[in-house]
Amino acid sequence: MSNEAEINTDIVLIDIINFSMLTIQQQYEIINFLTRSYKKIIQRLLESAKLPVEELVLGYIPTGDGFYCILTPKFRGYGTILGLSFHHFSEQLSKKFSYFHGLRIAVHTGKINKFTDILGHQNFIGTGLNDCARYLEIKDFSISTVMISDEAYYNFKRFITVHKEYNQLLQEREFKKSTLFAFKDKHGNEKKGYRVWLRKSGIIIPPIYKF
Repeated sequence: MSNEAEINTDIVLIDIINFSMLTIQQQYEIINFLTRSYKKIIQRLLESAKLPVEELVLGYIPTGDGFYCILTPKFRGYGTILGLSFHHFSEQLSKKFSYFHGLRIAVHTGKINKFTDILGHQNFIGTGLNDCARYLEIKDFSISTVMISDEAYYNFKRFITVHKEYNQLLQEREFKKSTLFAFKDKHGNEKKGYRVWLRKSGIIIPPIYKF
């Protein structure tokens, strides 16, 4: 595969905790509600920022118990904020479904490739997807936080340096992060990253670009 097809961007992975332990009916209810609700969140973000969807989101990949949301390279660094915005919604899910155990959310900046699948749909592969999933392997994962890779944090810092208005927004929401941690994934490779969270959760829209 040609390196020219590689895209380096933010990847957000949403995973429903203990999804396989639910009944088929419960799985259907949660994944259906989650998909429709996150679609509405994305639409709300886009309307507030006056953005067409293709400018923010490159694509989605369902995983069975969640999905990947892949951002366009223009918004590299915003993935951490989007992950925190997605996390805010998990509280509403908990109120609606008593059997809902929470979401695990990981964010990584990595490389992906687009391809056309057998049905003629656009799809994605790449090390970025696999590396993002590795951040959900941490045993002491806290559902009150979002796991981000060191690469995602680097791009997040660059993003809020360029878009300085987000520094004030994150201060108002009381943004917090852990110290840098390291762990070995199931293949024995070392990964590094941070846990991040907002003490005052909420949805933070992407920056408004003039096209």
